[in-house]
Amino acid sequence: MLIMMTASMTPATAMTYNFGGSSPGTFAKPTSVEPETVIGGPADESDNINRSKDSAVIPPPFGSPDANTPGTGELLTPNISGVTVSYSDISGGSATVTNTGGSGSEYHPVSVMPDIPPQVDVSYSSPAVNRFTLPDGMFYEDGSIGTLSIPRINLNNIKVYEDESLENLSRGIGHFRATSCWDGNAAFAAHNRGTIGYFGQIHTLRNGDRIEYRTVYGLRVYEVFFVGQIQETDLSRLSRTDENIVTLITCVNGIPELRWCVQAREVR
Repeated sequence: MLIMMTASMTPATAMTYNFGGSSPGTFAKPTSVEPETVIGGPADESDNINRSKDSAVIPPPFGSPDANTPGTGELLTPNISGVTVSYSDISGGSATVTNTGGSGSEYHPVSVMPDIPPQVDVSYSSPAVNRFTLPDGMFYEDGSIGTLSIPRINLNNIKVYEDESLENLSRGIGHFRATSCWDGNAAFAAHNRGTIGYFGQIHTLRNGDRIEYRTVYGLRVYEVFFVGQIQETDLSRLSRTDENIVTLITCVNGIPELRWCVQAREVR
């Protein structure tokens, strides 16, 4: 009994635990890097930047002269944007276009144009003031932006559609989107054979022959001053100009690397 009472009177002691750290192992140093934000830098989100649809730009079409140039395209809402859009000049320079309302936009070069190759006829081109009209407000209910007529080859009021896609060439004449729709140099493409070969005889045109272009802005009459073959890759004939001209482009039968090109100046 005494032994039992003695054992029951002995105070209980807490158990002791030892926790040892894990071995160092062979772990490498962490490789993650915390991103740094530079206040006031070019990508500073605190800048007062208009990111609404007012400043949105529609990219140029694939394969156009402006396709690979950063910052180029057409304004999504040109009538209210008040934003300046850059365009690459086909001759090698660069420019900006600011919507001015009315019949289109004025084109203003912002860099010195390079020397023009000697094979290019520069009699119609001036780097000082180059006019450019966007297609805004030009579309008819059928989707066309105007008509072309060439009396000498019996081409009468063929509808013109915006951009030179195969779909548009299958139903009429396609307008090169990289060129002006009215003021300046308006360029067009069409097939040269079959029932839709509207440009099949443009190579027979001669200096002085008339070309008529009608849009919502009225009727313009042009006289041919150039008929010839150019390389498929030669885009100089699509350059923007200060005088009103039309440029017609079509294939050369059997020679895929060449194109027939006709150009005409406005006479009234």
